[in-house]
Amino acid sequence: QVQLVESGGGLVQPGGSLRLSCAASGSIGSVSAMGWYRQAPGKQRELVATSTSGGATNYADSVKARFTISRDNARNTVYLQMNSLKPEDTAVYYCQAYVRPRFYTNYVNYWGQGTQVTVSS
Repeated sequence: QVQLVESGGGLVQPGGSLRLSCAASGSIGSVSAMGWYRQAPGKQRELVATSTSGGATNYADSVKARFTISRDNARNTVYLQMNSLKPEDTAVYYCQAYVRPRFYTNYVNYWGQGTQVTVSS
């Protein structure tokens, strides 16, 4: 069994910062790409940022230069540093990871439970 557990969401004023964390735990063989997605009310889930195990990153245009994704491979943890937050960043943020469970040969796509980020004055 593999789980992704997120933390770090909350309420912040426009222009503020938050840092999200997501740790993969359980019977893990290896972890490949990890990322963050978000879903605002009435909208589809969208990509925010992804990171390969080698550190290559990809960002949505709307968050470039404001958000930074990083990871600690030894701890199977991915972070999202969010700066200069805007009201339109308000959403539920989901962690995602491709994990090869122990004794498996294929990678499986796992999702966290989501953490609410609200940007409001």
